[in-house]
Amino acid sequence: MEPLLLSKRERRKLASQYAELCLTCGTCAGGCPVTGVDGLDVRKVVRLAVLGLDQEIIDSKFPWVCTMCGRCEHACPMNIDLLKLLRSARAMRDRDKVPGVLHKGVEMCLKTGNNVGIPEEDFKFLLEDLGAELAEELPGFEVPVDKKGAKYLFTINSKEPFAEPEDMMFWWRILYAAGESWTVASKNWEGVNWGLFTGDDEAMKEIVGRLVQNYKELECEYLVLPE
Repeated sequence: MEPLLLSKRERRKLASQYAELCLTCGTCAGGCPVTGVDGLDVRKVVRLAVLGLDQEIIDSKFPWVCTMCGRCEHACPMNIDLLKLLRSARAMRDRDKVPGVLHKGVEMCLKTGNNVGIPEEDFKFLLEDLGAELAEELPGFEVPVDKKGAKYLFTINSKEPFAEPEDMMFWWRILYAAGESWTVASKNWEGVNWGLFTGDDEAMKEIVGRLVQNYKELECEYLVLPE
C-alpha cells in the first residue's frame, strides 16, 4: 500500500526543484548528527535527487535515521527545504517496507484510536483503577473521562497506559494541586502521531482530525499534548 501524500506527477517534480539551488558546499552535512549512515549525508541525498535517482534515496536507511532536527536546513545558504525532501522519501517508501513497527502502529491507531490497540473498556478501567489509587494520596481525586466543558483536554502517549501507567500520575498531581479543570477522551486519545514520523500524511491528518473532533465535542478550551 502506498501513502497518498504525493501524486506520481508531483513525485517526478521532486528532484528538479533542487537542481539550480544546491551549491554542493556541504554545510548541511557538516552539522548533521547522522552524516555517513548508509554511506550518505544530506548533500549526497540532494545530489541523488538532482540526478533523478529518487529510488536510491527511498530505499536507503538515511531518511529514517534522520532526526528531522533541521540543522541542515538552518545552515543551508540557499534555504533549500531539506526536511521536505527527506520526509517525502519516507512517504514514497511502500508501507510494507517501512523499517521498524511504526507503520503497524499507524494502522492500529486508525483502527482502535491508539498505537498499541488498547480497548476502550480496558483503558477506562485502568484510569478508574489508577484514579482510586491516587485518591488515597489526594482526597477526592478521580480521572475525569469525557468531561464536557473542561478547560484542558489531554492526550496520552499509549506507552504509558500500556507499560508505564504510573507516569501519568505525575501530571495528574500537578493538575490536582493547581485545581485545574481537565479531562481525557475515552476514544481516539493517542498523543503520539506515528503518521508524522512515517511520512504518511493522510493517516497523520486523520489522527489529528479525531483529536480535534474530541476537543470540539467536549467543548474544551485547550488541547494539550504532554508528549
